[in-house]
Amino acid sequence: MPLPAIPRRVKIGDAAAFAGTTPRAVRHYHAIGLLAEPERGSDDRRRYAYDDMIRLLWIRTMADAGVPLDDIRAGFEGATGVEQSLERLEESLASRAAVIEAQRAAVHRLRALGSPLGLLSPMVGDRLRDLPPGSLRPADLDTLLVTERVFGPLGAAFQANRFIVLATHPDLRAEEDRLAEAEAALDDTVRPDDPRIEELAAQRCAHETALGAAIDASGLDEALDALLDQEDEPVGEGEGKARMSPVEAVGTMPYDFSPARVRYEERVAELLHPTPRDGDASQTR
Repeated sequence: MPLPAIPRRVKIGDAAAFAGTTPRAVRHYHAIGLLAEPERGSDDRRRYAYDDMIRLLWIRTMADAGVPLDDIRAGFEGATGVEQSLERLEESLASRAAVIEAQRAAVHRLRALGSPLGLLSPMVGDRLRDLPPGSLRPADLDTLLVTERVFGPLGAAFQANRFIVLATHPDLRAEEDRLAEAEAALDDTVRPDDPRIEELAAQRCAHETALGAAIDASGLDEALDALLDQEDEPVGEGEGKARMSPVEAVGTMPYDFSPARVRYEERVAELLHPTPRDGDASQTR
């Protein structure tokens, strides 16, 4: 079977289709000096020869690889810009590949653990994955998500120990629920000097002490310390996320605490972390 007649020159539409681009892109290459304008036929239309098509294929292949058009032109002109561009492009692609791999890992965790447990970092989520379904409250997971944002994975991992103990100690869970309900009642109808604040703060302090003892007895903190000792790299704060100080982060969250609730939180902190009194030598040594 004889081959069809091969035209010596082709129109812009055929040239663009062969190279996998559009006539508009080819015209842009002409406008920026990347591709010389070919001769025009008797109908005043551009006609592309074999050499034009080869150059167009070079342009499209390099552009598809991500090389900027200016660097392609520099390469055609004999400059070294295209080599530098390829080096930058390779570095950029490696960085993008790392980001994509991290995203794939995050999606895998979300599918395996579900939401919001899968939203937490592995250091935090893996400590909670073996708990019975439903033993962790949605509010517990929300709190961990906020803590991880403020203090990083390490801070949230230690806080996870608290929720593990609450999930496995019904008496402590019941007291936590009772205190949370009482704290929620400290609304704008309660004065900051209400005597109930002092009583409730003392109860919260006693509860936190009991929780701390249960965590110590469980060995959860020790297990986390041992895990950290095995890490080759220090635990980071979460790559790709802009960090802020804890004070800035907490101040950004829209907590709607009444003046009574604010005073209560202050009093709890004072009871849990008393400051040394003036003249108390035992406290200042």
